Amino acid sequence: MKASRTRLLLFAATLLAYLPALHAGFIWDDDGHVTRAALRSWSGLARIWFSPGATQQYYPVLHTAFWIEHRLWGDWAAGYHLLNVLLHATSACLLVAVLRRLRVPGALLAGLVFALHPLGVESVAWVSEQKNTLSGVFYFAAALAFLRWRGEPEAAQPGPPRLYLLASGLFLLALMSKSVTAMLPAGLIVACAWQRGRVEWRRDVLPLAPWLLVGAAGGLFTAYVERHFIGAQGAAFGLDALERCLLAGRIAWFYAFKVLWPAKLIFIYPHWTIEAADPLQWIPLAGLLALAAALAWAGRSGRGRAWAALCGGAFFLATLFPALGFVNVYPFKFSYVADHFQYLACLGLIVPLAAGAAAAARKWSPGAGPAAAAGLLAVLAVLTFRQARTYRDLHTLYQTTIDRNPGCWLAYGNLGSALVSEGRYADALPDLEEALRLHAEDPEVLNDLGDALNRLGRPAEAIAPLEHALRLQPVYPEAHNNLGAALMGVNRPQSGLAQFQQAVAERPGYPVGQFNLGLALASSGRPAEAVGHFEQVVRLQPDYPDAELGWAVSLTALGRAQEAIAHYRKALELNPNSAEAHYNLALVLRQLGRTDEAAVHYQEALRLRGAQGR
Repeated sequence: MKASRTRLLLFAATLLAYLPALHAGFIWDDDGHVTRAALRSWSGLARIWFSPGATQQYYPVLHTAFWIEHRLWGDWAAGYHLLNVLLHATSACLLVAVLRRLRVPGALLAGLVFALHPLGVESVAWVSEQKNTLSGVFYFAAALAFLRWRGEPEAAQPGPPRLYLLASGLFLLALMSKSVTAMLPAGLIVACAWQRGRVEWRRDVLPLAPWLLVGAAGGLFTAYVERHFIGAQGAAFGLDALERCLLAGRIAWFYAFKVLWPAKLIFIYPHWTIEAADPLQWIPLAGLLALAAALAWAGRSGRGRAWAALCGGAFFLATLFPALGFVNVYPFKFSYVADHFQYLACLGLIVPLAAGAAAAARKWSPGAGPAAAAGLLAVLAVLTFRQARTYRDLHTLYQTTIDRNPGCWLAYGNLGSALVSEGRYADALPDLEEALRLHAEDPEVLNDLGDALNRLGRPAEAIAPLEHALRLQPVYPEAHNNLGAALMGVNRPQSGLAQFQQAVAERPGYPVGQFNLGLALASSGRPAEAVGHFEQVVRLQPDYPDAELGWAVSLTALGRAQEAIAHYRKALELNPNSAEAHYNLALVLRQLGRTDEAAVHYQEALRLRGAQGR
């Protein structure tokens, strides 16, 4: 099939299978990846590159892409989803080109299976996982450029240096989009071994040695960031070396099974308990080692199906290595496995199976091959379409997760948190309480519960979960802020003030904490100190009407009525329905003798209060 027709087929099939994803919104940690307000300027772009910690993970190429996307379509979720689908389809096209370069049979079938397999849904339908789809494009492009530079197996010399430099540049772009691509050089060595039946040091390993070193450095840096910036450390990650080996064996079989039988895919899988004392837990590792030994023996000639299976398995495990449990990653806190962890690794099984199926079809049943392939692809497309629908919104995703994994405390907690953010505080309580019943030591859930209780007018009940959250995580500005609000609600103003001060000490750029500290100071008869905090809030978040109102009230208390008027007007510009702003502005205008203007605002305040009362 001509290359243009191949690309058209892959893009059309991928778009159709992922149509539900185009209508999806943002979920879970997407707000930590889509460029936040503080990074949307040119100086923010510089911080993305030169200030580790400015973004959730230090992937500067990925976050540069998000920065550009936000400039193009802002917070329009469909733009991010469409780009993810197109990147995934592009990766599938590049995969076909790589396999054809390697002379692997069934290249188009492998590309279509990769494009349509439901394991890809988590990477494609979740905006945060653009790190998979973007790095995948660079990964396959780097592989293709390297193979073109290396030339055919019978070539005496490699190609021009510019091709090698191009491949190296693409590899760096992949690595700075997601560090799992550090395993590309190992994958290329395996691919060359499959093609030639052996590994040649000078042609296959030596040119990739710099890549291996750079990839190792990138992987170690990402592990450091996971531990020190994201929190992948502590009791939840306390496995010893033997337990991690047992975990690796179980993870490998789990992922292999999901490739072969992609049923009951879950956004958050159950969290396993790993115990070396349990003899049954040794079976996956022992089975994996026995299978590897058998394939190594059977494939020692460097050709045939056993050799292909051995190379595929080596690629699968090498690419999966960062997710096998030997390195701490934050999701291990709630699950050791996730579909997006094997976005690239699954090719270690898909490609040999597609190659074997293509060879068998040509040999035994040329006419039946295309029909069987079409049937398989149709099934995969339907499964992907159905799985993509579960990513429509937070509620659908977490409810589906709970239905398939009833013990998932994180899904209950995240669903409760989503309800809190939507102002549905009473609805959030059952989910938050169930999350704590399943896992009582999660500070984020405890904080969300305290926040919901505060907003329901139950501050006395909010104190205990918030104090517990702070015992578990002492540096937690949101919990200090919510505890301050609860203490103010039970008439303990000095204690509340101290909590607000702690919140802004831990995070000076926290607008809500600065606002509440300003209110607490103003209510304590310290308006001069309050003014500075309201000013800081407006600097951090210019569209904050309550901060403008607090600033105006504090200026009024200081006798600076003329200055206060500008802030009252700004508060009303941002929120015309603020009865309090109208009323206080009326008082100031009357004080200054501007009775006609005062009467207008006084009447508007009465109207709004009457409407609110109704």
